[in-house]
Amino acid sequence: QMQLIDSGGGLVQAGGSLRLSCTASGRTSSIYAMAWFRQAPGKEREFVSFIKLMPIYTDYADSVKGRFTISRDNAKNTLYLQMNSLKPDDTAVYYCAGTVTRTVGSLAARSRYEYWGQGTQVTVSS
Repeated sequence: QMQLIDSGGGLVQAGGSLRLSCTASGRTSSIYAMAWFRQAPGKEREFVSFIKLMPIYTDYADSVKGRFTISRDNAKNTLYLQMNSLKPDDTAVYYCAGTVTRTVGSLAARSRYEYWGQGTQVTVSS
Protein backbone atom coordinates (compact mmCIF):
# COMPACT_ATOMS: atom_id res chain seq x y z
CA GLN A 1 0.00 0.00 0.00
CA MET A 2 1.00 3.59 -0.51
CA GLN A 3 -0.46 6.76 0.94
CA LEU A 4 -0.35 10.13 -0.83
CA ILE A 5 -0.91 13.47 0.87
CA ASP A 6 -1.50 16.53 -1.35
CA SER A 7 -0.81 20.06 -0.19
CA GLY A 8 0.03 23.54 -1.41
CA GLY A 9 -3.20 24.69 -2.95
CA GLY A 10 -4.68 28.11 -2.36
CA LEU A 11 -6.07 31.29 -3.85
CA VAL A 12 -3.91 33.20 -6.30
CA GLN A 13 -4.43 35.96 -8.83
CA ALA A 14 -4.13 35.30 -12.55
CA GLY A 15 -0.48 35.37 -13.59
CA GLY A 16 0.67 34.16 -10.20
CA SER A 17 2.40 30.96 -9.12
CA LEU A 18 1.83 28.07 -6.74
CA ARG A 19 3.76 24.93 -5.94
CA LEU A 20 1.84 21.79 -5.07
CA SER A 21 3.41 18.97 -3.09
CA CYS A 22 2.51 15.32 -2.71
CA THR A 23 4.25 13.30 -0.03
CA ALA A 24 4.24 9.54 -0.39
CA SER A 25 4.58 6.95 2.36
CA GLY A 26 4.44 3.19 2.44
CA ARG A 27 5.43 1.31 -0.72
CA THR A 28 7.50 4.18 -2.13
CA SER A 29 10.43 2.10 -3.35
CA SER A 30 8.16 0.40 -5.92
CA ILE A 31 6.86 3.57 -7.55
CA TYR A 32 6.94 3.38 -11.35
CA ALA A 33 5.31 6.71 -12.16
CA MET A 34 3.44 9.56 -10.53
CA ALA A 35 1.11 12.15 -11.94
CA TRP A 36 -1.08 15.15 -11.32
CA PHE A 37 -4.70 15.32 -12.38
CA ARG A 38 -7.27 18.03 -11.80
CA GLN A 39 -11.03 18.28 -11.62
CA ALA A 40 -12.97 21.48 -12.10
CA PRO A 41 -16.60 21.79 -10.94
CA GLY A 42 -18.94 19.93 -13.28
CA LYS A 43 -16.09 18.44 -15.30
CA GLU A 44 -14.32 15.11 -15.40
CA ARG A 45 -10.95 14.63 -13.79
CA GLU A 46 -8.29 15.41 -16.39
CA PHE A 47 -4.62 14.70 -16.86
CA VAL A 48 -2.13 17.47 -16.08
CA SER A 49 1.33 15.89 -16.00
CA PHE A 50 3.19 12.68 -15.23
CA ILE A 51 6.74 11.70 -14.36
CA LYS A 52 8.03 8.21 -15.05
CA LEU A 53 10.98 7.17 -12.92
CA MET A 54 14.13 5.29 -13.95
CA PRO A 55 14.70 6.66 -16.44
CA ILE A 56 13.03 9.97 -15.87
CA TYR A 57 10.45 10.93 -18.47
CA THR A 58 7.84 13.65 -18.16
CA ASP A 59 4.83 14.75 -20.15
CA TYR A 60 2.23 17.48 -19.88
CA ALA A 61 -1.23 18.29 -21.08
CA ASP A 62 -1.16 20.83 -23.90
CA SER A 63 -3.06 23.30 -21.73
CA VAL A 64 -0.22 23.52 -19.19
CA LYS A 65 2.89 23.02 -21.33
CA GLY A 66 5.42 25.76 -20.77
CA ARG A 67 3.72 26.91 -17.56
CA PHE A 68 3.80 23.89 -15.23
CA THR A 69 6.78 21.76 -14.21
CA ILE A 70 6.60 18.35 -12.53
CA SER A 71 9.47 17.07 -10.42
CA ARG A 72 10.21 14.60 -7.66
CA ASP A 73 12.59 14.66 -4.69
CA ASN A 74 13.43 10.99 -4.15
CA ALA A 75 15.07 11.60 -0.77
CA LYS A 76 11.88 13.21 0.53
CA ASN A 77 9.50 10.93 -1.38
CA THR A 78 7.75 14.08 -2.51
CA LEU A 79 6.25 14.99 -5.88
CA TYR A 80 5.94 18.63 -6.89
CA LEU A 81 4.00 20.63 -9.43
CA GLN A 82 5.33 24.13 -9.99
CA MET A 83 2.57 26.17 -11.59
CA ASN A 84 3.41 29.52 -13.15
CA SER A 85 1.40 32.02 -15.18
CA LEU A 86 -1.78 30.66 -13.68
CA LYS A 87 -5.08 31.32 -15.42
CA PRO A 88 -8.66 31.22 -14.13
CA ASP A 89 -9.14 28.08 -16.23
CA ASP A 90 -6.59 26.34 -13.99
CA THR A 91 -9.05 26.52 -11.08
CA ALA A 92 -9.71 22.97 -9.91
CA VAL A 93 -9.03 20.41 -7.24
CA TYR A 94 -5.62 18.94 -7.99
CA TYR A 95 -4.90 15.30 -7.19
CA CYS A 96 -1.61 13.45 -7.20
CA ALA A 97 -1.57 9.82 -8.23
CA GLY A 98 0.92 6.98 -8.19
CA THR A 99 1.38 3.58 -9.74
CA VAL A 100 3.68 0.67 -8.95
CA THR A 101 2.71 -1.37 -12.00
CA ARG A 102 4.60 -1.55 -15.26
CA THR A 103 1.77 -2.66 -17.52
CA VAL A 104 1.19 -1.25 -20.98
CA GLY A 105 -1.01 1.78 -21.08
CA SER A 106 -0.86 5.54 -21.24
CA LEU A 107 0.44 7.22 -18.11
CA ALA A 108 -1.95 10.06 -18.92
CA ALA A 109 -4.95 7.83 -18.17
CA ARG A 110 -6.67 7.92 -14.78
CA SER A 111 -7.12 4.16 -14.85
CA ARG A 112 -3.37 3.71 -14.87
CA TYR A 113 -3.03 4.77 -11.22
CA GLU A 114 -3.85 2.74 -8.11
CA TYR A 115 -3.11 5.36 -5.49
CA TRP A 116 -4.57 8.84 -5.12
CA GLY A 117 -4.14 11.79 -2.83
CA GLN A 118 -7.10 13.53 -1.23
CA GLY A 119 -6.82 16.59 -3.46
CA THR A 120 -5.91 20.22 -2.89
CA GLN A 121 -7.96 23.18 -4.10
CA VAL A 122 -6.40 25.71 -6.46
CA THR A 123 -8.41 28.84 -7.19
CA VAL A 124 -7.17 31.44 -9.67
CA SER A 125 -8.97 34.77 -9.65
CA SER A 126 -9.14 37.05 -12.66
